[in-house]
Amino acid sequence: INSSFVAGENFDQSPLRRTFKSKVLAHYPQNIEWNPFDQDAVNMLCMPKGLSFRTQADNRDPQLHSFIITREDGSRTYGFVLTFYEEVTSKQICTAMQMLYQMHNAEQYSSVCASSSCSMDSLASSIDEGDATSLAKLQRYNSYDISRDMLYVSKCICLITPLPFMQACKKFLIQLYKAVTSQQPPPLPLESYIYNILYEVPLPPPGRSLKFYGVYEPIICQRPGPNELPLSDYPLREVFELLGLENLVQVFTCVLLEMQILLYSQGRHSSSNVCFQQAVPGHLQPQELIEFHVIQS
Repeated sequence: INSSFVAGENFDQSPLRRTFKSKVLAHYPQNIEWNPFDQDAVNMLCMPKGLSFRTQADNRDPQLHSFIITREDGSRTYGFVLTFYEEVTSKQICTAMQMLYQMHNAEQYSSVCASSSCSMDSLASSIDEGDATSLAKLQRYNSYDISRDMLYVSKCICLITPLPFMQACKKFLIQLYKAVTSQQPPPLPLESYIYNILYEVPLPPPGRSLKFYGVYEPIICQRPGPNELPLSDYPLREVFELLGLENLVQVFTCVLLEMQILLYSQGRHSSSNVCFQQAVPGHLQPQELIEFHVIQS
């Protein structure tokens, strides 16, 4: 998933802190009759805030998150996403970012000058003469210079599965990303690993384990049997760390009392969002929770 450079949102923020519209670049297989591809839903859930830009001075570590698509009939599809930053090679996009920064800095300087009772004539003359005081500070801490900075844009790869094999998908995505960014080529072409997981790796039967190979290391996933608890491959420890024991007990009590629950998340790069929807209801057997809502900011 990526995007062409279009007008961003959050115009009060600097261009590198704004969000831009994203789109799905490609998906494979093209079509599955029993599992149609919902392009709009996948795009929104992979990048709920849209894509973002960074420079070499910003943190660009890859991050993982997951999501669930629930259809009208109650069936679910699980998505596992790895978001990373890729260098922008388009001169047009780099030039557009520079222009956005020039406009943003001019607006910021205008507002500062207006608060100091400056006239428009003095503002224009100060910009033309290269007044270094206020503009220099803006450009030092809040700038992009096409001649010295490298521009990066967020991009993601996503695995969509009928069952929530989170750990297996996470390991595969990380190995795939390492192969893409490594200076040494992988043992086989990258397309062969993608083809293998899409067409040659089956779902493990209930009560069985499955071993398949990623780019560098083997990956094992296990599917519970009919008389076992449902598959819960999400880290409960993260839920305890984020909520705390007291809050988690309160949420679990609300689940037992069949109350409506709404969780507010401050970031998508956390497995806790889906963990609430999977791990907590999974411990209610033999009861079943119909829906669990998580809102991301």
